[in-house]
Amino acid sequence: MSLQDRIDAFKADFEAGKPPYNAPNWIHEPMHRATKELIDSGAASRALKVGDRAPAFTLKDPDGHEVSSADLLAQGPLIVTFYRGAWCPYCNMDLKALQAALPDLTGLGAHLVAISPQTAPNSRKSVRENSLTFPILSDPRNDVAEAFGLRFKLPDYLVDLYANVFKNDLPTVNGDPSWTLPMPARYVIGQDGMIVYAEANPDYTKRPDPSELLPALRGLRERRAA
Repeated sequence: MSLQDRIDAFKADFEAGKPPYNAPNWIHEPMHRATKELIDSGAASRALKVGDRAPAFTLKDPDGHEVSSADLLAQGPLIVTFYRGAWCPYCNMDLKALQAALPDLTGLGAHLVAISPQTAPNSRKSVRENSLTFPILSDPRNDVAEAFGLRFKLPDYLVDLYANVFKNDLPTVNGDPSWTLPMPARYVIGQDGMIVYAEANPDYTKRPDPSELLPALRGLRERRAA
């Protein structure tokens, strides 16, 4: 079963109110409305694309160690995935799929990092609950996400839903009062800093399968060998 198939099955059960989710039916309309508004805003068109130069970044892992994109690119291609946080079940399925694909990705010489706005303790939660072995990096205020064209602000009605129904206090989770998030996105960056694969989707329930990264990585390997 593909990653998207697993996500679709989860979403169907969640929206049907099946145990253990037991979600009230009325919450789905504002969630769908917010996604449609983000799509209609054209936000995805502002995200970096294939052929763009990726911004350099240095972010901290959950142990406070700095991780530099320049240092990683000196060793090989870099895969960067942006996710919303440990509280997002769709992101957790995405991270688990990347972990399962990690041997194939590293076998082509790539490093993988995942970036979210959450604080270090919540990044540790992502690592622990998803059994991850690749770096999870904290992006305070979504500054790196903004550099990639991914940051957006939640509408007030969705802030109310998150805070008062889901009890998802993003200002505490992220250490930032802005109620901003990154659009989920995936990039492959060559050692020259150029983006060779890009996928950003304003619909957080749509995620590319990690296998889609392999052709881009093979292409980079062939270029290096030429």
